[in-house]
Parts: sequence; C-alpha cells; structure tokens
Amino acid sequence: MKEYERKQLLERIGRDGATVGASIPETIDLQGEVFELSSFVFETKRQEEIPPDQLERVEAVKKRLRAERQERRHRLEHDDIDREAGERLANTIVGIDRALNALESLGTTDLSGEAQAAETADQKPWITFLKKALGHDADDSGPGAQVR
Repeated sequence: MKEYERKQLLERIGRDGATVGASIPETIDLQGEVFELSSFVFETKRQEEIPPDQLERVEAVKKRLRAERQERRHRLEHDDIDREAGERLANTIVGIDRALNALESLGTTDLSGEAQAAETADQKPWITFLKKALGHDADDSGPGAQVR
C-alpha cells in the first residue's frame, strides 16, 4: 500500500461521523476468540436497562473492543499490507467504533432532567454575580433574600 493510501485510511477511521452508515460486523475475532458482535449489541440495546448481572460483561466486551481497535489501527498504520487488506482493516475499525458507540449510549437517560440540571447549573454563576452586584450576600442572607 502506498503511503498516501495509508494516510487516507487513517484519516477515514479518525473522522467524526465515520460510523454514519457503517454496519457492525456480524462476527469479529477478539484476541483469538470469534465473537458474535452484531447480535451482542442488538440484544444488549434491546433491553431498556442493562441488568446488574450483565453490566460487568458489557464493560468487559467494551474493553476488549477498544483493545482490538487499537491493535487493528496499529496494524493499519505500521504493517506492510496491501490496499485491500487496509480497506478491510479500516472497515472493521469503523464497525468496532459503531458497536462501541451503541454500547456507550446504553442506560436510562432522563433528557428533561438532564436539561433542567444543566440549566440550573448555568444559572448559578449569574445568580451569584447578580447578588454580589446588587449588594446581597451570596448565601441568601442579605437584603431582599428569599425565604425558603
């Protein structure tokens, strides 16, 4: 593989949005063990919440996927391979990224609660600033402090 082709493939796997439209590999060799990746991700995502007894396994799979991704990226970057093998490696890396993204997004998410918490956190510095600017104590004990 020519050096510019290698750089193109490395750029592709590092690009934001590289996983858009990519598919998760049906199976993948994880440190010498054939692993049914697609079905694992599908079955895990199908659950609303990961049961505590499966959480450790999901974390272990994510760790193995990250290690496999690093190993494959290293091969793409340094090994003497042809363009076809480089394309296969890049496609698999993007598929691993897609699986990792899916597994990372698991769990219950209270979007409205998170939005409210973020809004409250954003307002705190302004409220403190306004209190100081108006001569009120920051601990709500000054003039015009609200009763709680």
